[in-house]
Amino acid sequence: MSGAQPWGFTDDRGTERGAARVPERVVAYVRAGAALLDLGVTPVAVYGSGHDGPGYDPAKAGGLDAAGVPYLGPGRALDEGLLRELRPDVIVDVTYDGKSPYALDEAVADRLGVPLVALSVGNELSLPEILDRFGELGASLRAGAVVPAGVVPAGVREANAGEAGVGEAEAVLRGVAGRTGLAVLALSGAGPDQVHLARPQAWPELARLAALGVRLLDPGPGPGANWLTADWGRVAELRPDLILFDNRFHAVPPYETPPGVRLAAWNPETPPSPAAYARFFRELAEALAA
Repeated sequence: MSGAQPWGFTDDRGTERGAARVPERVVAYVRAGAALLDLGVTPVAVYGSGHDGPGYDPAKAGGLDAAGVPYLGPGRALDEGLLRELRPDVIVDVTYDGKSPYALDEAVADRLGVPLVALSVGNELSLPEILDRFGELGASLRAGAVVPAGVVPAGVREANAGEAGVGEAEAVLRGVAGRTGLAVLALSGAGPDQVHLARPQAWPELARLAALGVRLLDPGPGPGANWLTADWGRVAELRPDLILFDNRFHAVPPYETPPGVRLAAWNPETPPSPAAYARFFRELAEALAA
């Protein structure tokens, strides 16, 4: 990248960020970093959340580990000296409330004098809107790339292919969901005596599944905006045909699956890229059709 042109971007908190040149060295929260990698921007390093340990969570890493992108550990425990040595031009995080970055204390970025961009992954935006915003950021970070005349940049090719792929995957899923009509319950296991049952409209990707015709089960009234916490008996009471289970490292597998119920993996922190969601939609379509 030449980085010769000025750069500016307004994140989903309404915070304007600018620099004299396009940022070349990106450090990101692992979910954001995996999405940027899909969009043709390779971070110099990524960090995790409070749920993450000292190594990559395979469910959240996307292609980062295979691409050799270093993982720095949980964001709240980051070694600021190490982060400074990486000389980041920009830090990219996500936000669930439209106010604060999720995985890194913004004071860290302030002390380093590095701009922090936070993009929303909460339910105030639809999944297509979230994907669009990450696409806009990816395009802005690729803007300084030196590309021979007549050549389509690799990141643009990847982004275009991902957008086409997610549209095709949605069409397949819509067709399968309409034919089967199976009831789907999304959950995150918390142990032998407890499970968190997802409220579909609280999760942009689950709301998108519902819009595509997937019959998602609501766990019913009770406390919790995103989850209803219950015992595994409640899962049987809801009578799902298929369980979407949280496959992140800190979650536990389903303990009590009712007889005949199918299982499919769900990552509540799927990288917000068209390519990643195309894979998820295809896998779910295959599970529904099995």
